[in-house]
Amino acid sequence: MKKRELRNLGVPDGEAMKVAFQCLGRAAQARMKHDAVAAAIRGVVADPAAYAQDAVWAGLAGALTRTATARARYADRVEPAPYRRWGEGLDAKSIEQMDNACRLPISVCGALMPDAHMGYGLPIGGVLAVKDAVIPYAVGMDIACRMKMTVLDLPVSAIRGQEGRLRNAIADETCFGVGAGFRRRKDHAVMDRDWSVSPITQRNRDKAWKQLGSSGSGNHFVEFGTLTLDQDDLGLKAGVYVALLSHSGSRGTGGNVAQYYSKLAMERHRELPRQLLHLAWFDLAGAEGQEYWQAMELMGGYAAANHELIHRGIAKNLGANVLLDIENHHNFAWKENHFGEDVIVHRKGATPAGAGVLGIIPGSMATPGYVARGKGHPESLNSASHGAGRAMSRTAAKNSFTWSEAKKVLAARDVVLISAGLDEVPMSYKDIHAVMAAQRDLVQIVARFDPKLVKMAPEGERPED
Repeated sequence: MKKRELRNLGVPDGEAMKVAFQCLGRAAQARMKHDAVAAAIRGVVADPAAYAQDAVWAGLAGALTRTATARARYADRVEPAPYRRWGEGLDAKSIEQMDNACRLPISVCGALMPDAHMGYGLPIGGVLAVKDAVIPYAVGMDIACRMKMTVLDLPVSAIRGQEGRLRNAIADETCFGVGAGFRRRKDHAVMDRDWSVSPITQRNRDKAWKQLGSSGSGNHFVEFGTLTLDQDDLGLKAGVYVALLSHSGSRGTGGNVAQYYSKLAMERHRELPRQLLHLAWFDLAGAEGQEYWQAMELMGGYAAANHELIHRGIAKNLGANVLLDIENHHNFAWKENHFGEDVIVHRKGATPAGAGVLGIIPGSMATPGYVARGKGHPESLNSASHGAGRAMSRTAAKNSFTWSEAKKVLAARDVVLISAGLDEVPMSYKDIHAVMAAQRDLVQIVARFDPKLVKMAPEGERPED
């Protein structure tokens, strides 16, 4: 029996879920059949006291009783923390998740970006400021997922005229997939940092080193395209340039950090009702809060190193000079001051957009992305969207579209796709033009990036984004 089935039977995440798996082991030893197990779990959830002395289910009954007792003591904020939404037609689930987040007693204020869609705990596109605490699930599963753009001194004609060289450069300098890594380790100073800040980072250091410079799966990509500047800016003259754009995060180690600390936070906050459990937090001043924060910061440096190696390697491979580098996180937590108060700002799928701050907001494999300059809007907590945002789930995309349809769209946009999953086709994403229009008060568009040669993880890879 898997976690999802246990959830459907009413077992909450946290201590009760952990104990439920222990009880399943006892049920297996007792040779209980699946239907009998499911019926018993329903019974324990409905009336834990009746199973307090049961040889198989007493542990689950006790955990459920402790959870119920803790939840009875829980109290939301008297008034929900204020937050503002950008964009029209946001899905009801993402709004519900943001409403829930603003009920937390630690919440101060928030914002919801126009690319918002449902996530775990905090929605993707959610921005949440809290007091003296950090929420692992509000940072996200792919800690420090980020964008990086490098403008190269190649002629625009090279995108098609030297397409083979560009394909080979991507293949030589990075790799894609859940377990993707390199036999020969790459060198970077990030591996000389203190990886003992957390038992998880220490345990995963060798894995992280193997995956250093890799690109992962899901919506992660490396692509060549054209960057168009309508006027002089960014230290460049107006014109059209060749640019390299990448999107990925902290790989398997970041995922392990997120999973470990998310579960630990939920165990520490049994009082949270089910709909808030994925928003469990650590007090930042506590040992566990400090440990998670340092692990998060390390994963930020590691994710940045991944992109640096990819871009440096491809530029060297092509014998090209770098004219410009721009990059930003969009799954992270920052110590900031808003409305005169020191807070921790979580941007889960949201781009920092303080006054004058540059960021990259991608569309899809066949629609433009943008280099944008933040306007520092106070109600957005100096934030903007992290992309177009999904218009539908991955399953819905696979059931709705075919590669034949996708290839027609790609051909019409002059995009060559090296590899990707059907769940990443451009039709599964929101209209980037509408998203950018909805946040005109948050960012100023500086330049437009048009994808031309795109590589993502091949079909069948489990998404890591």
